[in-house]
Amino acid sequence: MTDPELERLETILGRALLAGVLSSSACLAIGLVLWISGSYPTAAERVLAAGLIVLMATPILRVVVSLIEYVRLRDWLFAATTLMVLAVLMGAVAVALGR
Repeated sequence: MTDPELERLETILGRALLAGVLSSSACLAIGLVLWISGSYPTAAERVLAAGLIVLMATPILRVVVSLIEYVRLRDWLFAATTLMVLAVLMGAVAVALGR
């Protein structure tokens, strides 16, 4: 992988992580305001839950974006390794949801 390709990957990953953290923070802030106001308790719980789900999904998004970029660059070793990491993450999510 050349330096420009690596910089492009880092830029894309940085933007994906920033988007995940900012959207999660916005949901959590809005949910907290709704919860403190006491006006919409059900909406507050849903928005807070959405913020936590987005926060937990952000690292998975990073792995998916990495996989797409490694396939695009035809870097098959890193693509295979990233695919295995994604499989482990999806297995963990499946086990967590199954409980």
